[in-house]
Amino acid sequence: MSSNSNLTNMRRLVEQLRLEASVERIKVSQAAAELQQYCLQNATKDALLVGVPTGSNPFREPRSCSLL
Repeated sequence: MSSNSNLTNMRRLVEQLRLEASVERIKVSQAAAELQQYCLQNATKDALLVGVPTGSNPFREPRSCSLL
């Protein structure tokens, strides 16, 4: 029983290693350049850089409602 489960675990490990070996990889410098290009292209849409318009800010303090 133990050798059977060990064999199953080894097969799963081999399958996982095959899957990881088939993943397409790129160089770090290429990934960094693509990330920088993406950030520069989308900088005008980034709320952390340009701020959030007050009318569409979902995190603003709710207005209090007072009844007269």
